[in-house]
Amino acid sequence: MVWAMNEWLRHGTLNAVNELETLIDDWLTLPDVSERLELPINKVHSLLDERALVAVRIGERKIRCVPSEFLIDGHVLENLKGTVIVLSDAGYDDEEMLRWLFTADDSLPGRPIDALRAGRKREIRRRAQALAW
Repeated sequence: MVWAMNEWLRHGTLNAVNELETLIDDWLTLPDVSERLELPINKVHSLLDERALVAVRIGERKIRCVPSEFLIDGHVLENLKGTVIVLSDAGYDDEEMLRWLFTADDSLPGRPIDALRAGRKREIRRRAQALAW
């Protein structure tokens, strides 16, 4: 029974990550993020700890990666941290956050990440807060 549950969890997690790999086109490894931001790798880890960035393990080697769209002109997307915190408060884990941010929403229109990149953080955070109810 324990084996069956572990298999179910493992495959469920793999399916969620595989879905993300399909949903998000361009990923950066943490060393790539370090290079693009011109920061030491320990600062990139601090950005992850502070929830200014979100990373998941992808690929066969399960390397921690960040969607490239979280970076703009050598900086972390300014509106991302607050949105990640709101989604976290709503009970979303990192994979669920990425799925929500990168899935098209006809009522926006477009994806929440595109709205954040366009500076529409209030609308996106309002929608993220509504997810908790």
